[in-house]
Amino acid sequence: MNAYMMSLDQGTTSTRAIIFDHSGRIVSQSQREHEQILPQAGWVEHNPQEIWDNTREVMGEALSRATLTRHDIAGLGITNQRETAIMWNKSTGELVYNAIVWQDTRTQDVIDRMEAAHGSDYFLQKTGLPLATYFAASKIVWILDNVEGARKAAEAGDLLFGTPDTWLLWNLTGGVEGGVHATDVTNASRTLLMDIATCKWDDGLLEAWGIPSSLLPEIRSSSEIFGHVHESSLMRETPIAGILGDQQAATFGQVAFEKGQSKNTYGTGNFLIVNTGEEIVFSTHGLLTTVAYQIGDRAPHYALEGSIAVTGSLIQWLRDNLGIIKDAKEVEALAASVPDNGGCYVVPAFSGLFAPYWRSDARGVIVGLTRFINKGHIARAALEATAFQTREVLDAVNADTAVPVMELKVDGGMVGNETLMQFQADILGIPVVQPLIAETTALGAAYAAGLAVGYWSDLDELRVNWGEAKRYVPQMGVEDREEALAAWKKAVTRTFDWV
Repeated sequence: MNAYMMSLDQGTTSTRAIIFDHSGRIVSQSQREHEQILPQAGWVEHNPQEIWDNTREVMGEALSRATLTRHDIAGLGITNQRETAIMWNKSTGELVYNAIVWQDTRTQDVIDRMEAAHGSDYFLQKTGLPLATYFAASKIVWILDNVEGARKAAEAGDLLFGTPDTWLLWNLTGGVEGGVHATDVTNASRTLLMDIATCKWDDGLLEAWGIPSSLLPEIRSSSEIFGHVHESSLMRETPIAGILGDQQAATFGQVAFEKGQSKNTYGTGNFLIVNTGEEIVFSTHGLLTTVAYQIGDRAPHYALEGSIAVTGSLIQWLRDNLGIIKDAKEVEALAASVPDNGGCYVVPAFSGLFAPYWRSDARGVIVGLTRFINKGHIARAALEATAFQTREVLDAVNADTAVPVMELKVDGGMVGNETLMQFQADILGIPVVQPLIAETTALGAAYAAGLAVGYWSDLDELRVNWGEAKRYVPQMGVEDREEALAAWKKAVTRTFDWV
């Protein structure tokens, strides 16, 4: 048997290739950042060609760093930023427009139009999602309506749409030379175009949005052989056997396979997912209903998700826009230079508020400023914003599921920040648990692919791989916690009705 699995983790800020061994440990990895294109306020784009070029580079580099060849790799899994929309010509591979990223808010007028015409409940009942600029459908409509000739080409069947997993899969399997045009249920469930009960594209939804069905990829399970890498590639003949949207992949990597199990990923944004098993649970507290995963022809598992738009990207903002740190890693020391936030709160509603509010009219605020406040307080308040937002989402989860989350498994780039993790435990009032392998997103994609090619035999074998690295226990008193939460909620209300 081939000794290793490879994951492609196509994220919002970078693309990585990570090679894992059978115990789920990292053997080697390579990473390339791509440009964040910001043409005007509220617009966020990526260049899909740059992402594809980076993908080829990191695959080769990960292999060479471990002194491996394609013969050592049993299979390839893909995980990706989810709601980001890419459209290209199927005959030439030429891009119609840049990728419109999940954070982009330019399509609010499309959303308003759809709400006026159909009401938001129509979409919620079919898709499990609220009407929001976050999801892919309005981005597709924007490209069709704003790029010259795009709608005509789409209606002629000349164009293809995909989230980044689909774009990479199509290119890896040959592109114009017979590339596979497919996605998995988790990514499809983030478009506002898939019926969540049947896991199929819905004709009524497509008609409502005015989107030709020929644009759309085939929906498959998360764990099956989608195709093989094209002969022109370094990884030729390797089976591509797993695809999961990044947050579902992290849930899979955290082995949260059972009803009631959860995880919180700290990345560009934060995403808390709670598995609801084979049952579809519709939220009454501002959470999304989504597909957690589907293994082969087994029944899909569903989840509730709390999506927070800005967490890690707030630290990038401190670095890039304010210049109060030179490197993201410096934020912890700066935050630790003061004993508390000094009464300062940062609510980073840069592109509105996601869960549990869903307020596109909100914009970010810094409140409680006095002459006493320094950059240490602002750094601390920025870190605390992540923890407060997570608390609000967890409250919504507990209200929706009636089974309180007793501990929170965490992963992602920010979990190495001990100040943040301790404050997170304090503000939640429950333990926060970090796994031995922090790269759970890439690991989840490797697991899904590994199951499909028989590298791992079943879910039990994956559960054995999970280990606890660190546990943060609450140390804050109940009164202090409630006081801090009340101040946070007051700060949040200041962001409303800004636009």
